[in-house]
Formats: sequence, C-alpha cells, structure tokens
Amino acid sequence: MSSVIRYCSTLLFAATLVAQAQQPALNGVDLSDMDRKVAPCDNFYDYSNGAWRTANPIPASMDRWSRRWQAGEANKDQLRIILDDISTKPAAPSSPAQLTGDFYAACTATKAIDAAGITPLKPYLARIDAIHDSASLNQQLRELHNIGTMVPFTLNSTPDPHNPGMVIADIGAGGLSLPDRDYYTKTEKRFVEARAGYLVHVARIFVLAGEPAAQAAKDAQTVMTFETALAKASLDNVALRDPHAVDHPTSFDDLQKMTPHFDWAAFYKANNLTPITLNVDQPAFMVETEKQLASTSLADWKTYLRWQLLNNYADLLSQPFVDEHFDFFQRKLAGVTELKPRGTRCAENTDALLGEALGQEYVKRYFPPESKKRAEVMVTNILSGMHDSIAAADWMTPETKKRAFEKLAAVQVKVGYPNKWKDYSAIKITRTDYLDDTFNALRFAVNDDHEQIGKPVDRIRWGMTPPTSNAYYNPLMNEIVFPAGILQPPAFSNSYTDAVNYGAIGVVIGHEISHGFDDQGAQFDATGKLENWWSPKDLDNFHARTACVAKQFDGYIIDGPGDIHINGKLTLGESIGDLGGVNIAYRAFKKTAEGQSTRLVDGYTPDQQFFIAWGQFRGDEVRLETQRLGVQGDPHPLAKYRVIGPLSNFKPFAAAFSCKAGSTMVRPDADRCVVW
Repeated sequence: MSSVIRYCSTLLFAATLVAQAQQPALNGVDLSDMDRKVAPCDNFYDYSNGAWRTANPIPASMDRWSRRWQAGEANKDQLRIILDDISTKPAAPSSPAQLTGDFYAACTATKAIDAAGITPLKPYLARIDAIHDSASLNQQLRELHNIGTMVPFTLNSTPDPHNPGMVIADIGAGGLSLPDRDYYTKTEKRFVEARAGYLVHVARIFVLAGEPAAQAAKDAQTVMTFETALAKASLDNVALRDPHAVDHPTSFDDLQKMTPHFDWAAFYKANNLTPITLNVDQPAFMVETEKQLASTSLADWKTYLRWQLLNNYADLLSQPFVDEHFDFFQRKLAGVTELKPRGTRCAENTDALLGEALGQEYVKRYFPPESKKRAEVMVTNILSGMHDSIAAADWMTPETKKRAFEKLAAVQVKVGYPNKWKDYSAIKITRTDYLDDTFNALRFAVNDDHEQIGKPVDRIRWGMTPPTSNAYYNPLMNEIVFPAGILQPPAFSNSYTDAVNYGAIGVVIGHEISHGFDDQGAQFDATGKLENWWSPKDLDNFHARTACVAKQFDGYIIDGPGDIHINGKLTLGESIGDLGGVNIAYRAFKKTAEGQSTRLVDGYTPDQQFFIAWGQFRGDEVRLETQRLGVQGDPHPLAKYRVIGPLSNFKPFAAAFSCKAGSTMVRPDADRCVVW
C-alpha cells in the first residue's frame, strides 16, 4: 500500500506542476513582515516575522496575535457577513438558514437579553433549589448533563481503544472551573493569587444572581472547597497525556458498585443508553465523586450546582454577568482587556452549536473547489514525505517499519468539509429567547453524541466545524482533518508559491500526520487500537529520541519576570509534531519543480522562502498572562519556540541560511533532536 501512496504522489505532483504552469504569477512570502536587522541564524522568530509584530500589536480583545490569528478572526468576520445577511431574510422552517439566522438574531438582541437579566435561568436554578434528597440530586445531575453542564463527571462517546470499530461511553473527570487541577493545589504566588481572585469572582456572580453579599462570600468558599476536593482526585495534565493512564474498561455493574450513590440505571434510561462495557478515565476521581455524593450536604451540593449553572451560562445572560465573567477569566487570567464585538461572539456561538449548518454557506462563499483539490494534493504529497522519513529512519527495524507503513497507509484524510452534512432540523430555534435556543442546541448535541454509543464508528463524522481555523489528528480513528477555515491565507492560497504553501499549511499538514507517530499516537495501531506495534529495541530508540525533544523544550522559559519553564513533557506531542511536520513538508516540497530549482523570488531561494513562510505563519505574539496560563495546561509550546525549536534541529534550515556551528539557531550535533 505504501508503494501505491508514492506512485499516486508522483502523479499528483505532476498534476500540480501542470496547474502551476497555467498560473501567470504566484505570491511569495511577505517581505514587509520580516525584521532583517536580525540575523536569521540568531533568532529566526524575529527575523521572519518581527516587523509584522512590531507594526501590529495584540488587539485589546485578543490574548495573542499574528497573521494566522488575524486570519482566524477574519473567518469570523465572514461568518458575520453571512449571518447578517441570512438573519434578515425569510427562510424555510428548520432549514440551515432559519436555524442559524434566528439563533444569531436572538444572540444579537442585546436589549431583550439585558432586560431579562437572570430571569431566563430562574427555572433551572429553582429546580436545583428544589433538591431535597438523593433521588432529586441524581435527577438534577441528569438534567444538567443534558444541557451540557456535565458535573462532576463527564460522559461522552468514544471509539473503544480495544475495539476501535465500535463506540463506547467514556466517563471523565469534570466539575472544575479554574483552568486545571494545579490552580487548586499549587502554592506558587500566581496560583494563590488566582484562587483569591476566583473567590471574589464567584461571590460577585452569586450577588448578581440575587444573593446577599455575606451569603455569596460564604457560598464562594463552599464552591472552592468542593472543587478543590475534586481537583485533588484528578490527574494532572502530563499524566492525562498517557493513554494507558486513562484506559480503564469497566462493566456497567462495576461502575454502579464504584459509585453506589449515583443511579446509573436511571441516567442510562433517561439517555436511551445501553449498559455495555465503558471506560472510566480516572477511577480515583469517581471514588471522590462517590464520597461527595455520600457525605456532602445537599445544601453544599445545591450551592455547587448553582455555581456551575451560573458559570457555564453567564455569557448568555445580561451584560453585568457577561462583564464579570470576562473580567476574571479573560482580563485577570489571560490579560485580555476588551470584549470582542457582540456580533463576533454571536458568530462564534452560532458556529460552535450549528457549525455544519452555518458551514454549508461558508464553504459556498469562501472555499472554492479548486482550493479543496489543491489541498488534497498537498496532503497526499506530504503523506509521501512521511513515508520517505520512515524509510530513512536507520534506528528502526524492518518489521517495525512495516507496521509504521501500514498505519500511514490507513490514515483517513478529511479536507474542507463533511461529505454528508449534519441534520439539525430537530432543534427548535426562535428569534426571541437566546438562552432557550442555546439549551435546545446543547440538548441536541448531547443527544447526538450519546446516540453513537453502542454502534459502529461513523467514520464520516467531523470533530470540527468547516469554518474552524484549526486542524486535528484523532488516534482512535487514525484520521487527519483540515477544515476549510484553516485552508485560507496566510496558511494556504491558490495564488501562493509552493514554497509558501508547503512552508505554512504544509508544515501544519505534516504536523498532524506526525501526531500519528508522536509519543501518544505511536501507541495506537493502524486501526486506532491501543496496542504496541513496536519491537522492544525500536521502542527504546523512539523513547530516547522523544526524551531529547522533551529536554530541549524544558530549557525554554516564558517571557517576563521570573523563571517559569515550559514543561517539555506536557508539550512533547506538539513539539514532535512540529519537528516532524517541518521535515516531511520539506521532503514533499523538494519534490516539486520549485523545490528543485534555485530561482530567487524577491532575493530568496525557494528553501529560504519555505522556512520564512513557517516563521510568518507561526509567529504569534502572546500576552504574558496568557503565557503563564498556557504553560500550565496548553500542550502547545509558545509560538516562538515552535519556530526556533524545530528549525534549530533541522540541518536543511542551517544550510538554507548558511548558519554556522555555534549559531543560536543551530543545535550541536550531540544535542540535535530527530524523531521523524
């Protein structure tokens, strides 16, 4: 099968060259973005994109900024254009236009939302207040799950890691409001300050909901105590990266024995679920959940659930709730100083809940068929680059390489948008009740997810909406997915040279392919099964190579005062993805006519343009507060290290810019990290 990939790749490269020959002119990198006062071998992050960052400071409503993030916000502007258009026109009931247009209209009706205040949420708060025994607590937990407030545990569908052709239920840890468990448990100053601010914030929300200040302060402490107990029973973010750490097949009967105070039979019946074998991510967390169910007072449970409801839906209420929610989670934690425009936020919410309805119009207007075709050609070519990288790996035995080739050949590729659109016609959406619209859409989403459990995997489903400016690899499906929203400038364009397309979106494509062979993805076989396919010697070699990457990124620190290091183990998968992405995209690029030429464009060789394109696409400026937040829970390294880190290991980069040994952008051979 791998030879077929290479054969098809050759044909597609030829097709690409013919298509390019018909284009009168192609655009290279943007020279005005570059800071050429900086030597490329000293700091390629600044050299490739420093001038753009200087001229384009982070907007007040954003936590980071670059041409890539600017493009993501431009996508939302395009969604606003669509929604402003269709929301003013008549549409057939339950059609995509009616659902998205009316949802957006209800969201942007700020006068009505502000006049209603807390009123739309009162019936839900009243049901929590009516809890009087274990049975009614169980019932409220079920009802909250159905509107997306999955506390204290989550229940979602997932392919079975031991039988990936079938879908099972996966029960995970939830119920926390701060970014992760460390915010509840660590003693460093920034965590202590975050907890203090959180107590003030919770109390303020309770006051807005009608509580006296003294009672609100008391209730905030109750919430903190409850969530801290859950946090202490949760795995940290590094532990969660190990698929085996969250792999605990459990029978329905054993789940009931694990948490006897929760009525799983009633939960399953209410959600039309079949009590088959499932997975419990964190058994210790469920033990703590049982402890809370058995020993925490109903009064404290009600306080906790009121908070969870208010916290999850504050953005759907009147402006004082929106402002307070923003002030803590965005201003204080992330450093953002201004709310995005209401229309942008409403476009985001419409996309989040009705994305494949809105996405149909998005791709009609902004993603032409020729873009899809060229992107598909690139994916095939870069898969071929991964094949070449595996073949060249002198540290792997032939038998392990064979299994790697089998996995690569089985990768499913999705580009642009689904072949079959999701049908949202069962959702009731009106123009008059934004909260009710949202809850109806959330009930649909939860039910749609639950309906997959106990059935064969539906391989045509997507995990992102078409307008999303992102991409992903799913190890349980062995699939790579590139929505139309990321296949836009500056990542990709039919008017770009191959150097720019392969250096920007090409590295992203390579990054996602490499995830199938990073420290997590490499534990899954071609079918998505959690199973070792490595020989002991090859696995040891692989671990030594990945340890090199973790050590490299452990050495990087975030900006600003202090000495806060990136956690190389937390960012390992993404760092491997970037390292492999650069390598295999470059291999694919070198097979194009442009990659084989030496013709200068604006004074730069094709190889130089390739690397500059990556630096310009990935060159984010990030707020210090966001850096502090991200170093705890974001598996992606800071953007500048996503430029500097992989390129400093890559010999073709050093050759392209004539970087000499000892340069900052050239790691010594003894320290150089190579995985794929």
